[in-house]
Amino acid sequence: MPVLSRFLRYFMAVGRHGSIRRAADELGISPSAIDRQLLNVEAELDTPLFERLPTGLRLTAAGEIMMAAGHRWQREVSDVRAQIEDLKGLKRGHVDIAIIDALGKSHVPRVIRALQSRYPGISIGVRVMDNDRIRPAIAGGEVDFGILYEPQSYRDLTVRAFVEVVLGFVTPPGHPLGERAEARFSAGAGSPLIVPAEPLPIGQQIAVLEGATGLTLDRAVTCDNVPMIGALVAQGAGIGILTSIDAMDEVRAGRLRFTRLTDSLLRPMTLALCTAAARTPSHAAAIVLGEMESGFAQLGWPASIGQEEEDGFAAAAPTR
Repeated sequence: MPVLSRFLRYFMAVGRHGSIRRAADELGISPSAIDRQLLNVEAELDTPLFERLPTGLRLTAAGEIMMAAGHRWQREVSDVRAQIEDLKGLKRGHVDIAIIDALGKSHVPRVIRALQSRYPGISIGVRVMDNDRIRPAIAGGEVDFGILYEPQSYRDLTVRAFVEVVLGFVTPPGHPLGERAEARFSAGAGSPLIVPAEPLPIGQQIAVLEGATGLTLDRAVTCDNVPMIGALVAQGAGIGILTSIDAMDEVRAGRLRFTRLTDSLLRPMTLALCTAAARTPSHAAAIVLGEMESGFAQLGWPASIGQEEEDGFAAAAPTR
């Protein structure tokens, strides 16, 4: 036990009993050990804490201040111990996470709702960020963990789970392109397109496709917000280009259709759940992280589509 806490125990026992001997009997130690502690601290403070009287010891004004401080110390130690026991029992704690915009519609809210029912003492802060901002937020300790695209080149992150996400056309129900399970990028030529803009990460893949195919897209709308792109498609403003994650909830609800792009130069994007390589998650963060990991595979392709006809993903044979 630290020196200060040992002294306060000795000091408060003497203050209660007005006697070093009786305090020694209560604590089960020798009177000389208590007397030595009192004399050392009095010498350090350069003031007496007790008046030594023939009938015993009585607190001085400085001793009264020390006694009040001792009572506060006991209360604070008790509170700290209770909080630590809560953490050991996973009863409380705060966890900050960073996510891309597309995950804020259903997956993360579902996980948080499940956590609330099982661990009501754990509070969660959710920060929706641009993909490029999530990596430094994790590595710098701003958040406990995060979910982002393409993390594999970053040595300061540890990937805890990952899935593959694909690019595709997003169309309203009844659109001819939406009846096809797969299509090439050229299938969008001649149609008004709603194209993701920076900082959305899929904009780079679209630029690569344009350069490789030589197609000039009819950019009816450019937008840097995934929900807005989905809403514009649903209103008939054009054909959208999004990832399977971006469109998942609207497709499952029957509001949109998704047709995967099959151009050979495209590769699936990696969506990863990451922690900082140099930091161990807290007890509470480990619980939230575990819940996120357990359902992470559902976000991937083709696991994300479930039963294709029911979810709204086209079940037709691939069209090249």
